[in-house]
Amino acid sequence: MVEELVTTSKAASQVVAFSKNKRVKSESRLMQDIEVIGQPRVETGDKELDRVLGGGVVPGSLILFGGEPGIGKSTLLLQLSVRMGKKILYVSGEESEQQIKMRADRIGIANNSCYILTETNTQQIFTQIEQIEPELVIVDSIQTLHSDLIESTPGSISQIKECTAEFLRFAKETHTPVFLIGHITKEGNLAGPKVLEHMVDAVLQFEGDRNHVYRLLRTVKNRFGSTNELGIYEMQSSGLRQVENPSEILIGQNPDQLSGVAIAATIEGIRPILIEVQALVSTAAYGTPQRSATGFDLRRMNMLLAVLEKRCGFRLGAKDVFLNIAGGIKVDDPAIDLAVVSAILSSNADISIPRDTCLAAEVGLSGEIRPVQRVEQRVHEAEKLGFARIIVSSQNKGIAALRTKSIEVIQCSKIEQVLKALFA
Repeated sequence: MVEELVTTSKAASQVVAFSKNKRVKSESRLMQDIEVIGQPRVETGDKELDRVLGGGVVPGSLILFGGEPGIGKSTLLLQLSVRMGKKILYVSGEESEQQIKMRADRIGIANNSCYILTETNTQQIFTQIEQIEPELVIVDSIQTLHSDLIESTPGSISQIKECTAEFLRFAKETHTPVFLIGHITKEGNLAGPKVLEHMVDAVLQFEGDRNHVYRLLRTVKNRFGSTNELGIYEMQSSGLRQVENPSEILIGQNPDQLSGVAIAATIEGIRPILIEVQALVSTAAYGTPQRSATGFDLRRMNMLLAVLEKRCGFRLGAKDVFLNIAGGIKVDDPAIDLAVVSAILSSNADISIPRDTCLAAEVGLSGEIRPVQRVEQRVHEAEKLGFARIIVSSQNKGIAALRTKSIEVIQCSKIEQVLKALFA
């Protein structure tokens, strides 16, 4: 005898099957009568993921995990499930049990309470959840699931909304965190309706180039933490490795003095990072100058070039300018402006910037060097990595109170002073 779940009517299938002893009864209450019970976050054992989530997974939260195909979404969450010491149900609608087991063997299994379920029907999934009662549920992916409540194909807008709503009710009523993996479109947006991002508690974006080994985990939305955090991983044959000190990786180790290279001290969330800015300036071969930027806003680069042309007298209008942020990352911190300007002028004059010097300041339209926030953390990060000098704005207050022993803090108010400090 084999029991099968048969839904004969929509009314019967509207009841989401999960353990009744974990269900939380909902009723209206006055705000002053509500007692706030501090629930500790669940640490995943992955420091980068915990940092991006704001310190761990909040019980009852619904987290959407998006990224390009082949970037490593399934690998990261499978790695989380086999290495986390909790009872976890990994639901896969894209791979077979044997494929998941082969990948888990490559990663290295350490969790004996990880259950694998290959199913796409949500009613069958909740039946398994009721039997197992996991502490964490991972769904790979939400676009492959379908519910008997909706008569449409998996991946359609109505199916995605209904399946997400069922997992949302399950997460909130049982205080069980749920990870949902989502596909993205050609434009880079999450596939499905925009309401999908409104329904979940956090949206994580997994970025990176398949030609590079580094992957970036960013927070697009987070109801329980900051949205400015960044996690960095390195793709290896044994899975994704956490990069705890990204500054040493994002800065090239070439001992030769090369022109067009500048080091910028930036901030991602609460983490100071030093990155390498590369620029190439050459004479336009066909009369029309080219402008190209990788990892940096092209419009902002054109603005900085106009500042150099108008305020500083550098004739760059008839030259090609190419800009690249090393490591394949994207930076939108205004503190990188001074490093971009210095790299462009270094390549234009073919004079190298000393490798023991880094920069952290914003450049205004009148050519002034503007201050940036949290300059103390940038200075200490540069000092920790062995830099001898850092150039900041003269408007930054409290620089004299910094207890720096091995780094010199140079304050400048105009680009001319920066050039004098860099190129003597």
